[in-house]
Amino acid sequence: MSAVTCPQGHTSEATDYCDVCGTPIASAAPAAATPAPAAAGPSTCPHCGSPAASGALFCENCGYDFTTGATPVAPAAAAPTSSLDLGAPAPAPAPAAGTGTGPTPLTPPPGVTPPAAPPAVPGVDAADPAGEPAASPAATAAPGAPGAPGAQQTAPADPPLAPPTPGDDAWVAELWVDPDWYAAQQAEDPMPSVGLPVLVPLRERSVLVGRPSASRNIRPQVDAGADSGVSRRHCQLNTDGQRWWVEDLQSSNGTYVARVGEPLPEVPIPAGQRHELQDGDRLYLGSWTRLVVRRALPGEA
Repeated sequence: MSAVTCPQGHTSEATDYCDVCGTPIASAAPAAATPAPAAAGPSTCPHCGSPAASGALFCENCGYDFTTGATPVAPAAAAPTSSLDLGAPAPAPAPAAGTGTGPTPLTPPPGVTPPAAPPAVPGVDAADPAGEPAASPAATAAPGAPGAPGAQQTAPADPPLAPPTPGDDAWVAELWVDPDWYAAQQAEDPMPSVGLPVLVPLRERSVLVGRPSASRNIRPQVDAGADSGVSRRHCQLNTDGQRWWVEDLQSSNGTYVARVGEPLPEVPIPAGQRHELQDGDRLYLGSWTRLVVRRALPGEA
């Protein structure tokens, strides 16, 4: 028996089906008997009537196949767009509900049993890759924490300064309306009524005494109020925590100091020079203001 060749090019002893690929051999006979197409194609497309070059395989106008005689398929009408379509790739379809976005797990072929999962180890999280043991607290220190690798050692911030508590380091300033000082100054402004003193806690090392001015951005810690005889920046009080000094800041009417029981002062202290205050000293400013610096009583500072 002579061997035959199947349509796939395999040599087969059987004449009905190929011994190699199983392709029917009888179906290949009509194809082999089909005469080869003519070398020269038509000069005119039978579909659209456009002139065609000799030997052309397709019509350049409509795409008609001169070899098989297949008519061109009309393209689907594209939806009109408001702008030029540059052929951007279509977005990937969203995953169905209940499916993850990770890779699809491989399914073993039939007859193959997948290996069993290793037994769980106590103290090991199943989500840890390769069954790695849980990290120790020292290894999981947050970045920047003391002892963590690569942490930059920074100096601790200074704690905020707390205001002084009532006691040896707490001081207050008493502001009085002094009728005797007002009479000695012979001021034109009317004197306010005499009452209890105004207490001002002294919480800073340097304290300005004067009257506020929004235009000049002057905000004294000890406000002399309506006494127009007090300058905006009248005098400065300074302390080292135990002692106090007063310095006149070139005020208009001067700063006067006198002790309790002494006559009213008549000569101001030199401007620009610090004068240490003693226990019982009184400061006289403006037209009626008397100022006393003393230690605070409980509940005053």
